[in-house]
Amino acid sequence: MMHTRQPIFKLLIFSLIFSWGIFNVQAQEPVPSAQQILDEAYAVAKKENKKVFIIFHASWCGWCHRMDTSMNDPSCKKFFDDNFVVRHLTVDEAKDKMYLENPGANAFRTKYHGDNQGIPFWLIFDQDGKLLADSKIRKPGEGPAEGSNAGCPASEEEVNFFVNILSRTTPLQKSDLAIIAKRFRKNEH
Repeated sequence: MMHTRQPIFKLLIFSLIFSWGIFNVQAQEPVPSAQQILDEAYAVAKKENKKVFIIFHASWCGWCHRMDTSMNDPSCKKFFDDNFVVRHLTVDEAKDKMYLENPGANAFRTKYHGDNQGIPFWLIFDQDGKLLADSKIRKPGEGPAEGSNAGCPASEEEVNFFVNILSRTTPLQKSDLAIIAKRFRKNEH
């Protein structure tokens, strides 16, 4: 009797493992490509007359989470929502989370000289895809590949740089920009 139960038990275990595997494969939806995300963002930006704010990030990145938290803080969320279509491109994931990365995101980041900048690294585009600004703080005379990444602005220099970019790319008033600056300065502590 024991002999006949063992094959049934093995078959049952095999069936459970196989079913679990099928379920997990079906549960993971394909990650959209960088181009799909950009195309959708530009279309929304045109429809809503906004700029596109792209943030390169990763699930493990604390500063990336601070950037999102700051932009979504109730004190300044409306300023970003009213002026930008904000989208994320996932890069630099750990080996066990590579499936989270958006295909083409690293190449897109490299195109805009952000591949050696760390994350978060951000870019601001007009609704037609023309680059308006990036997160690199440059000294006079430095080219597009040079500069240091402001990432999630926190220091006085980084926040001033960020606010200057926002003043050039949006119709935000000085009082609005002061609120944003105050919120982002909290990131230093």
